[in-house]
Amino acid sequence: MPPMPFPSALLRLACLSGLLGVCAPALAEEVELELVLLADASGSIDRAETQFQREGYATAMTSPEVLGAIRQTAYGVIAVTYVEWASAGEEDVVVPWMRIDGPESAAAFAGAILDAPRRAFGRNAIGSALLTGRDLIEGNAYEGWRKVIDFSGDSANSWNGPPVEAARAEVLAAGITINGLAILCRDCSGRPGGGNLEQQYRDRIIGGPGAFVVTAESRDTFAAAVRRKLVLEIGGTHGGARFAGE
Repeated sequence: MPPMPFPSALLRLACLSGLLGVCAPALAEEVELELVLLADASGSIDRAETQFQREGYATAMTSPEVLGAIRQTAYGVIAVTYVEWASAGEEDVVVPWMRIDGPESAAAFAGAILDAPRRAFGRNAIGSALLTGRDLIEGNAYEGWRKVIDFSGDSANSWNGPPVEAARAEVLAAGITINGLAILCRDCSGRPGGGNLEQQYRDRIIGGPGAFVVTAESRDTFAAAVRRKLVLEIGGTHGGARFAGE
C-alpha cells in the first residue's frame, strides 16, 4: 500500500484524536469585551415599556459615541447579546451573540432588537438572570479580555429562582463584572419617592473590578443613560475597583 499523502495523514490523526476525546476545541475569536445586556421584562414592564427600552438600546448602540468607543478597543470589535429577563427560566435571548465592528453590524443588532417578539414574562428572578448571563458568556464563540453583564431593572427585589447573593458570587467567581442600570422612573416628573435603588444595586447586585451603576431617572433620560453606560463598559472606564456590598 503506497504511503498516505501528508495532508490525509494529518486528517486521519485528527479524526483519531477526536475519537479519543482529546481533540482541541475550535479557537474562539478574541475580542476585548464580551457584553451581555440583561434588560428587565418582568411584570412591572408592560409591552409599550419593553419596546421603549429596546428603542433606547438600539439608539445607543448605533450612536457615534458608542461606535467610537468600539473603534478604540484593541481589535475594533466587541461581542454583544441582548437578553430580556423576568421569572426564573423565562430569560429570552432576544438577539444572539453578534460581533459589532462598525455602523453596519451595529444597525443589524439594533434592528434585531426592535423586530423580535416579547417572550419573557413573570416576576423578578434576578439571580436566575445573572446566572443566565454567565452561562451565555461561558458558552459563546468569543474570548474577551473583559467579560461584563450589564443588568438593568426598576427593582432590586427577587421573588423566585436562585438567591441573588449566591448567584452574584458565582458570576464574580467566573471573572465576570456586573454593572447596573437603575431605572428610577418612566412616567413621572423627577425622582421617585421610594427607596434608593442605586444604593440597593450597589449593595446587592453589582460587583467585580470597576463595577458601577448608571441611573435612568425618566423616559427622557433613558437612552442617554444607556449610551453613557455602554461607552463606559466598552472603553473599560471606571473610577477604580469596586465590589457589591462595599
